[in-house]
Amino acid sequence: MTHDLLIRNGRVIDPETGFDEICDVAVSDGIIAAVGTELGPATREIDATGHVVSPGFIDIHAHGQSVAADRMQAFDGVTTALELEVGSLPVGEWYAHQATVPRALHYGTAAAWGFARRAAFGGFTPDGTKNPIDHMAASNDLRWTTDAATPQQTDEIVAITRQALEEGAIGIGMPNGYLPGAGMKELSLICDLAAEFDRPTYTHIAYMANIDPKSSVDAYIRLIGLAGATGAHMHICHLNSTSLQDIDRVVEVIAKAQSQGLPVTTEAYPYGTGSTVVGAGFFADPEFTKRTGSPYNAIELVKNHHRFADRDDLLSAAHEDPSDLVMWHYLDVEADAEHRRMLDASVTYPGASIASDAMPWVRPDGSIYDGNDWPLPPEVSAHPRSSGTFTRFLREYMRERETMPLVEAIAKCTLYPARVIERCAPQIAQKGRLREGFDADITIFDPETVTDRATFTDMNRASEGVAHLIVAGTSVIVDGVLDTDAAPGQPIRCPQG
Repeated sequence: MTHDLLIRNGRVIDPETGFDEICDVAVSDGIIAAVGTELGPATREIDATGHVVSPGFIDIHAHGQSVAADRMQAFDGVTTALELEVGSLPVGEWYAHQATVPRALHYGTAAAWGFARRAAFGGFTPDGTKNPIDHMAASNDLRWTTDAATPQQTDEIVAITRQALEEGAIGIGMPNGYLPGAGMKELSLICDLAAEFDRPTYTHIAYMANIDPKSSVDAYIRLIGLAGATGAHMHICHLNSTSLQDIDRVVEVIAKAQSQGLPVTTEAYPYGTGSTVVGAGFFADPEFTKRTGSPYNAIELVKNHHRFADRDDLLSAAHEDPSDLVMWHYLDVEADAEHRRMLDASVTYPGASIASDAMPWVRPDGSIYDGNDWPLPPEVSAHPRSSGTFTRFLREYMRERETMPLVEAIAKCTLYPARVIERCAPQIAQKGRLREGFDADITIFDPETVTDRATFTDMNRASEGVAHLIVAGTSVIVDGVLDTDAAPGQPIRCPQG
């Protein structure tokens, strides 16, 4: 038999079995046909000497969802990029639209509980062809975020979310921090729905503060309580940023919940700077600086790098365009050893995934860039994590600081995120591993040179060290060069109906 591809002499790692040997990998028809030596001839060969041959990285928190976003994440080693924290509506329309886009990476979405809520409050029709970030703060009428739902509105929210699950959504996106008006009765009904369909929720905690009342610890315990009360799998997004400076206590309560068998998982990205929209309600809190420990000048507009002087300055920008992206520099990890330790506690948390929270690429006017130019136009921006989350993690936490062995680092990028969703998304059960019979989503990188290059002033600098990226058996990166014609990405979707 002649294989389609033979990857020779690489350090082949399967994080599930712990397999870690110098050998070959054969690929045929988009599947790993064999792992070992003397595997026979192939139409094409890759010499992976000195390189790691890993399962493709799975990003379960990627808001970019575009050609540009895929290409930048390809250099970060990602083969699957999913919009789960926010989600989309209508789900069927979202998948139909993505099928018309030349996606280089596998893609998928959760049901957008937030948009179901906005629709139930009236005056809004979700558009599955738009990036979900466009819907997060696209008007100055924010009653759908601040008000409790009536019983009739709650029924409609649940019905819309149910329809999205029936259309194949990979669980439910629950960015509660952006919708603080939602009450526990409504949230419990949404979690009941998630448990009924046996699909996770992906949660942005309700509160972010270092002090009670409504502290980050309070919010984490609410989510853990929902897991216990409803049986829903609560996947907690960006453990690093929403814990602020309470990471030690947060890690303790999550570990205790997991030790009791509660369905709670989490993720983090290796930056002390978050990103969101300027219209996010928590910025408007008159006690924001006291409660979070962040001054307003820690918040920076992406489109022009403006640092806010005070609350009035920020509120003015939020009124002008609430969907403008901002960066929030909540930890100074370069100058403060305690801040570094806190970030480490989230990034290295046992069993947690690495997930980028990659933001869309935007033009100088704040609109989302949807072009196909490569390299990206120099004027577009996002957040360095949209370019370099996984390579930064490997460089800093695996190679330079040696906080964990390579096999464990790869598991955090592949196996652990796969396990979050594989029970409900059958395609994912075939990913995140590297052995015979599994999908040929493969990242080949140089462990001595792999690195992020994006900075907060040059965000669209692609990472280095990923020599080859293979998606469904098709090469997207060859010898460090992107194939701009490659579009092998396939939908990741739960069974419909």
